[in-house]
Amino acid sequence: MRSTGGARSRARAAVRVQVAHLAADLVLERGYEETTVDDICAAAEISRSTFFRYFPSKDDALFGETADAGERLLEALLARPPEEGPWVAMRRALDPIIARYEANDERTRRLARLMVNTPALAAHHREKNGRWHQLLRPEIARRLGADPAEASDPRVDAVIGAARGCVEAALAAWTASDEPQNLPEILDRAMDAIR
Repeated sequence: MRSTGGARSRARAAVRVQVAHLAADLVLERGYEETTVDDICAAAEISRSTFFRYFPSKDDALFGETADAGERLLEALLARPPEEGPWVAMRRALDPIIARYEANDERTRRLARLMVNTPALAAHHREKNGRWHQLLRPEIARRLGADPAEASDPRVDAVIGAARGCVEAALAAWTASDEPQNLPEILDRAMDAIR
């Protein structure tokens, strides 16, 4: 007998992506404050209880399309050559995430601009990206030759925190202009300034 767990999981993930996409579209069309959970539920043709089974909040729905960014970043970091230094490995591991931002250039830039310019969303984004620390800590520590459990060694947190800061600065610069810019080049400039 075939398990339906995989099919059920894929269907759930598809609904989650669809609702997240609708939430983002509504917010881009109406504005962050003007869009309610009820509006999202109506557009997705789901109940509030269904919405809250997928997302704890409207902000989480807006970031639903990038919810797995930390896991993808860790995956990319682990795939880097083992002898590569932590800073270079972090920069190259960010490539798939940055490429995802550029894939839907105008829509994604508008969402990123909204995130940068809306204090509640900026705080939520920083909190979400703050989870990178625990995910990335063991691999960055290994690349530094450090103990990931040693709290008195600031190097691991410095590398991860600086990389997060560079990503935030690059996104802010990318969204600051109405003229399309190359996000990977902006991130390179930010990270080269710290190197």
